[in-house]
Amino acid sequence: MGEALQGVGFEAACGRSVGRGDRFRRRKHWIVGALTFVGVAFACTTANAAASGGAKPAASAPVGQTIPYATKIAASGDGDLDAAINASSDLLSLQKTQAVGPFALAGRIRSDYGRVKTALESFGYYDGAATITVQRPKSAQNPQDSSIQGNDIGLPQWLADTPKGVTLKISISVKRGPQYAIGAISMTAADGKGQVTLSDSERQAFGLKTGNPAIAATVLSAGGSLETRLKEEGHPLAAVATPTAYLRPTTRTLDLRFPVTIGPRANIGAISLDGLQRTHPAFIRRAMTVAPGQLYQPSKIEDARQGLASLGVFSTVGVKDAPKLAPDGTMPLTFNFQEAKRHSIGAEVAYSTDLGGRVGATWTHYNLFGNAERLRLTALVTGLGGSAQQGLGYDVYADLFKPDFPGKNQNASFRVEGLRQLFYSYRQTALLARAGIVRRLNKYWNVNYGVAAEQESINQFGVTRDYTLVFAPLTATFDNTEVSSPLVPATHGFRVSLSATPSASVINHTSFFALLQANASTYFDLARFGLSKEGRSVFAFRAIVGSVQGASTYDIPPDQRLYGGGSATIRGFRYQGVGPQFAGTKYAIGGTSLDAGTVEFRQRILSSFGAAAFVDAGQVGSGSSPFTGTLRVGAGGGVRYYTPIGPIRLDIAVPLNRPPRGDKWELYIGLGETF
Repeated sequence: MGEALQGVGFEAACGRSVGRGDRFRRRKHWIVGALTFVGVAFACTTANAAASGGAKPAASAPVGQTIPYATKIAASGDGDLDAAINASSDLLSLQKTQAVGPFALAGRIRSDYGRVKTALESFGYYDGAATITVQRPKSAQNPQDSSIQGNDIGLPQWLADTPKGVTLKISISVKRGPQYAIGAISMTAADGKGQVTLSDSERQAFGLKTGNPAIAATVLSAGGSLETRLKEEGHPLAAVATPTAYLRPTTRTLDLRFPVTIGPRANIGAISLDGLQRTHPAFIRRAMTVAPGQLYQPSKIEDARQGLASLGVFSTVGVKDAPKLAPDGTMPLTFNFQEAKRHSIGAEVAYSTDLGGRVGATWTHYNLFGNAERLRLTALVTGLGGSAQQGLGYDVYADLFKPDFPGKNQNASFRVEGLRQLFYSYRQTALLARAGIVRRLNKYWNVNYGVAAEQESINQFGVTRDYTLVFAPLTATFDNTEVSSPLVPATHGFRVSLSATPSASVINHTSFFALLQANASTYFDLARFGLSKEGRSVFAFRAIVGSVQGASTYDIPPDQRLYGGGSATIRGFRYQGVGPQFAGTKYAIGGTSLDAGTVEFRQRILSSFGAAAFVDAGQVGSGSSPFTGTLRVGAGGGVRYYTPIGPIRLDIAVPLNRPPRGDKWELYIGLGETF
């Protein structure tokens, strides 16, 4: 294949864990590793003995006088290369944290020649060169301005002659030269027995072609992509080794030879479960989405691992292949589990000027019966002030969640709740019981159905009535925003919820009605149009339409009527402050139709802060057809502080057409965005 030049570095961002120079240290960003030639593989370098003639790195503890310096690296014209050089330079990274004496500094400077050269070669600039100049600026302590090249043999003594108190200026510049391209690419069997022929899909996964720039990260990625593809086709022993590279200076190309092992196609074999203590193995096997006899595919195995991790009862879930195939030709798997703590305590705090304060605590018991059940007990005090409240209330409930019940891809939930709410619209004391099933249809669609019953006493405008209600709610939801938690702000996609709740009031005489509601929101990241960085500037839109069918306003209990106002519908108006009101009061009657819409702009500022501006509009009507009633419009803005679990939100909104006795402004504080 021609002459191979051993020892020439071909760099890649492959994860350097130890640095060279004055001390071992970890890096977070660009890490460089070398592809050398004739059997010397792509590997992450941990030392650069060649750059200093085989010398060991300078001692980390300076002896005698230390010399302060400032490093400046000139732009090369290639932004990615500049990032690699900056991350590779010990002169730059250690100048503020590792003071050194003159001889150690000389070693650091000479070491950077090799580091910069390595970075150049990692981007295909094999004819490139680095220039390092050390300048002793003129000052009171140093009457003459002088400089020296970093590879000058007299550098150590020159540094030792630096007057005390003088800060050296070190400049690094590079000459890139021409960028080499990929030449011939060959695939050889790792055992040396002939060439390997790839299928069309395998070649597409590999992606590397003759003529591509000889960038190490691209070469390494191509080999990794091919190995992933081979394994995804059912070859668990497939491996694509780091290539041998042959440098051809005359044509400025780099020939590559990849050793490839395909191995036999195999199915998944026996699955072992390690680390289960309180969790029943039979439940885990039912919940697992892979089984013995299925074709070995890493993506589906990883989906199974993530599904088990999402059960919420394990702190870690891992999976690994057996070292070799079983005698029957299958690949055994071992899932490893570390069970999480069984109990947790949480707190809930929220405030808005209309609903007042809300504070309480939650106690959760995980893995209650050994099948990943979750029991949650919550006690809240509500109505701590607030323009829509007449006094303190409470909300006490117990939730039991049971996954994969009654079958796979569906979860059951049960709730018993005691509730007291003292709104200006009505005063309610109620006991509720609910049972429901959430069934996952596919990645984006879920269906929720169940039954509920409620016994309540409601006082409205001096009249108290008791109600007994039963419900059969049905909801379909679509969500392709792909966020990890509802508290994480979405930046793209849609959320849609369609619900129908047939209801019956069974006291005195039985009456039937149904609540129909549709909610939708969507998000547009301005990065899609090149106007900002990803996730920094986002428009969010929301629409809500609701209708009560089969009954008029006074035929249904006040708590089943539709109301507008508040963060869930129209900000700037107090909760239940939009819609028909009792004459001469701020008591809401409620309605049988609702429509509302929101336009909101969200802008992140720096890394932890953000701001938002929004306009909400909507109306509540007395008929069953939406888009009737008096349209109310509110506008406002707010600030965000981003935490690891979601943004803390503070919004202020004002009504643009305030009704009689309406609030002049509203304040909302909470965790997560409003939608």
